[in-house]
Amino acid sequence: MALTALQNGSDIRGIAISAEGKTKNLGTEEVVLIANGIMNWLDNQGVERPFTIGLGYDSRLTGPELKQAMMDTFQAAGVNVLDFELATTPALFMATQFAEFDCDAGIMLTASHLPYYFNGIKIFSKSGGAEKADIAYILEHTEAQPAAEGSIKKADLISAYAADMVEKIRKGIGSDNEKPLAGMKIVVDAGNGAGGYFASKVLDVLGADTAGSQFLEPDGSFPNHIPNPDNKEAMASIKQAVLDNQADLGVIFDTDVDRSAIVSKDGQIINRNNLIAVLAAIVLAEQPGSTIVTNSPTSDHLKRFIEEKGGKQYRYISGYRNVINKAIELNEEGIDCPLAIETSSHAAFKENYFLDDGAYVIAKVLMLLPKLQQEGRKLTDLMAELEQPVETLEIRYEIAGDEYKETGRKMIENFRQHLPEKDGFTENPENDEGVRFSITDPHGKGWMLLRLSLHEPLLVMQIENDLSDQIQKQLPIYRELLAQEAQINLTKLDQQIQ
Repeated sequence: MALTALQNGSDIRGIAISAEGKTKNLGTEEVVLIANGIMNWLDNQGVERPFTIGLGYDSRLTGPELKQAMMDTFQAAGVNVLDFELATTPALFMATQFAEFDCDAGIMLTASHLPYYFNGIKIFSKSGGAEKADIAYILEHTEAQPAAEGSIKKADLISAYAADMVEKIRKGIGSDNEKPLAGMKIVVDAGNGAGGYFASKVLDVLGADTAGSQFLEPDGSFPNHIPNPDNKEAMASIKQAVLDNQADLGVIFDTDVDRSAIVSKDGQIINRNNLIAVLAAIVLAEQPGSTIVTNSPTSDHLKRFIEEKGGKQYRYISGYRNVINKAIELNEEGIDCPLAIETSSHAAFKENYFLDDGAYVIAKVLMLLPKLQQEGRKLTDLMAELEQPVETLEIRYEIAGDEYKETGRKMIENFRQHLPEKDGFTENPENDEGVRFSITDPHGKGWMLLRLSLHEPLLVMQIENDLSDQIQKQLPIYRELLAQEAQINLTKLDQQIQ
């Protein structure tokens, strides 16, 4: 297998343990080549030698061995290596910003929320996260470096990162109190990933009571639930912890802490459109009239919510780097854009390097929480005006064959041409990904989006409706169009229809 097949957009992912019919393709041999590619990339970027490179990993079982192989390769080529051990993706970027580390590159070994047998690599420089073109260069330029004498030194990045977060929260609250969260009960669910530090090194330090927090211990077999704020079972777990402990707030992270979500005191789940609404309300209060960049599968209700708050929504293509880069581009054009966020909970603030940082998302909420309590308001008040759909459905259709992207594009065009022939379906032009339809009588009131998955051979269909028993009536119409392409697997659709 060509090394380039490990590219996953702006990072690298592969199978690190042969399991469940998957064959290992990302082991120590591959990461040695990738380490060479990273050094060649830094040379190409004009970074002066000797390089300082920091490495960290999440709780995945293969993290330590892959990290050691990379560190040995770097050291043998004259690199000064900082071994951060267990860390988070946002912290690895901050290792390039904190003067005490001053890394030329920060490398995080993680595959986010994917099953235990995956692993991957995210790469940062001082200017931000590696882009698709950077990853392609790294995987294509794996020539070994000349031998030289480097060094390896252990360093505590996560404590420095946590201390910085504590100071940001204190400043954001605007209180001289060292423990501004005293009297609040906040439970954390780290999903046995790398986010357990947030309870002890951030919340406890700020005075919060974190008793009842769960799954803080790193365990790469993920024995309790998938560490994913977009997962129903994971969100149900933190919701139950909030209710059982009568907590004021519940916090959940993904494995490498670049995503998070929250649960309110009364058990309301705040992720996806709800999380976007809460964060949009916060930034629009701070920066009236600004623009929020989201990915495409957001609800029509969210658009209205943002506009009613005095802001604008820019609905863009999926992929956290795509959304972030669009926000950066808009700011360069003179359009004030303080927030880029996906429904998957990747959220990046302009004020925080446009870094998708799950811990900083929680920090923004914590900065506001004491004020809300003083005013007798609840966190959920921020999203109270966001209308909720009555029905939602997502179906992911597998596409067979090597030309799956072309098959998917043809089907999207098929929908674009022929679905408007049916009553109640009108294409929505405010869309940059796949094809989106506004749905009206006789099929209720809502929308449907059909798009290609970014990285998998899938067509993704997302549907919402504000009236009950409407989506089921639409499904035979979609099936009629999808059945015109034999490469598209309709099993899940047929199960839903039945």
